[in-house]
Amino acid sequence: MGFLINGLLGKSLSKSISGIIGSGVILGSFGISCIYFFGLVGGTKPIDVKIFDWISFSNIHLDFGILIDQLSAMWLMIVTGIGFLIHVYSIGYMHDDEGFQRFFAYLNLFIFFMLLLVLGNNFVVMFIGWEGVGLCSYLLIGFWHKNQAYNDAAKKAFVMNRIGDLGFLIGMFILLYNFHTLNYNALHQAVSGGGDFHHIIVWATLFLFIGACGKSAQIPLYTWLPDAMAGPTPVSALIHAATMVTAGIFMICRVNFLYTLAPETQHVIAVVGAATALFAATIGVMQNDIKKILAYSTVSQLGLMFMALGFGAYSSGVFHVMTHAFFKACLFLGSGSVIHAMGGEQDIRKMGGLRKYMPITFWTFMIATLAISGIPFFAGFFSKDEILAVAFEHNKILWAVGSFASMLTAYYMFRLVFLTFYTSFRGTHEQEHHLHESPTTITLPLIVLAILSAVGGFIGLPAVFYHTHWLKDFLAPVFAAPVAEGAEASHSMELILMGVAVSFAAVAIGWAYMRFVSKHILPAEEGKLSGFANLVYKKYKIDELYNAMIVAPLLFLSEWGYDVVDKIIVDGIVVWSGRMSMVTGKQLRQLQSGNIGFYLLMMVLGVIAVLLYLLKAL
Repeated sequence: MGFLINGLLGKSLSKSISGIIGSGVILGSFGISCIYFFGLVGGTKPIDVKIFDWISFSNIHLDFGILIDQLSAMWLMIVTGIGFLIHVYSIGYMHDDEGFQRFFAYLNLFIFFMLLLVLGNNFVVMFIGWEGVGLCSYLLIGFWHKNQAYNDAAKKAFVMNRIGDLGFLIGMFILLYNFHTLNYNALHQAVSGGGDFHHIIVWATLFLFIGACGKSAQIPLYTWLPDAMAGPTPVSALIHAATMVTAGIFMICRVNFLYTLAPETQHVIAVVGAATALFAATIGVMQNDIKKILAYSTVSQLGLMFMALGFGAYSSGVFHVMTHAFFKACLFLGSGSVIHAMGGEQDIRKMGGLRKYMPITFWTFMIATLAISGIPFFAGFFSKDEILAVAFEHNKILWAVGSFASMLTAYYMFRLVFLTFYTSFRGTHEQEHHLHESPTTITLPLIVLAILSAVGGFIGLPAVFYHTHWLKDFLAPVFAAPVAEGAEASHSMELILMGVAVSFAAVAIGWAYMRFVSKHILPAEEGKLSGFANLVYKKYKIDELYNAMIVAPLLFLSEWGYDVVDKIIVDGIVVWSGRMSMVTGKQLRQLQSGNIGFYLLMMVLGVIAVLLYLLKAL
């Protein structure tokens, strides 16, 4: 409704009315989500509704249906709750933009498709939402379309997601061909009924994981997400915290019964997740754009979530999705508040000392940073340590990788905080003159998200602190079978692992403080770095590698195809066909000269030819 009203009538609405409608419909959606969520908490049975018959041929029947169970209800709360705060924030942040109404129409459409993705009771309904959020990311990343670089970033996100979506489609076709259904419950029954389906499930889950890599920015399909920072900051928060990048994790959790039967695929997921977490974290250490740092942080955190899924710890992955939504939305919206005050500046080397000018932004940003760094007892401490505990029980090497990535996270996040909010201001005098705290529409969502970042982790207290893990118990009916999620570890081991994680984080934070506050060291300017540091600063030149190996050959083939196939072969056929028609026409028209004697001669010759043919036939 919000999309249709703002999309069709936006130009006739004031910005205030448009913002109220755009935010109000999300608040209404959040209210409805709360009804279903708390109903399930109270013991209500999940809802599986068939809306209408959609596709039916031979022995295949696919309905357009809605499924609301514990998993989808959790995502409904995240998408609509965080989405509403981002909409309210956008009223202040985008107030002076000429495309205000169009922006809110796109935001509402984004939420709509994400809700459709999580509410579908089969893969085909999910795929509509899956493609829809891809479309909306393209529209929102390239929202300021007068800048060609932003358009290129939007196209990059769209095309790279199509690569992942091809894998998603192949996985769907494998399941449809072998089980004649894409309904989640029907698939669960089919694979639970016995039969030798192992190799089929392995291939299907691997291809589905390729789709998840594209949507949730895992190696090798992650490079679109940092470029997605081209869009307005509320878009970055929506993509990174509430909607698009969590879609891959939701999909794997939704069909966890398939992945549980494919341990080979789970191992691949765990390794890819751990590699992505570490790889992206190392890149984040050297970035200086405030939004790019947060973007690589998202890629790294998503890697930790996938690592949990790879170990079968689905509820741990969902737990970190939830806490990450709180603190990452707060961080992105906080960065937007800083950029707003700095007049569009995003380089943290040109900031400094902002905490005295922007106290609300500073404290909310600090709380979210403490949460993502895993400091007790903020939200990220509980969810991240739970994933690391699972990793320690299953694979010590991947635990070490995840722990080091988490330590780097604490370092580069506090590097960002210290360079932005501490020491003295390093910008221009004009920027300093205009520094001020953001309006209430911006700071209020930050305060709410900061509170959630501080206390949100108590929804999943570990066994060493409390006898029940509420979130795990709530999600238990959704997951195929009880899996080891760190429960085997003794309480003493849990405390040791927590102590190790917190010690790593404290060392990283101390190192960042010493470098950027005590010693006032500024990151080197581009061109002054060398060796490995320069390679990391340039993001390991992965984009350049992709351009050299994929983009350049495709462009060459396109140019060769145009020069040879199109200009020579296609144009040659067309041109020479025309020329042959001209030549033959020029000769044949001599037969129509208008000379009566010539016509009589031809008629006589024709009669003779007919008579000769008849005589020969006799």
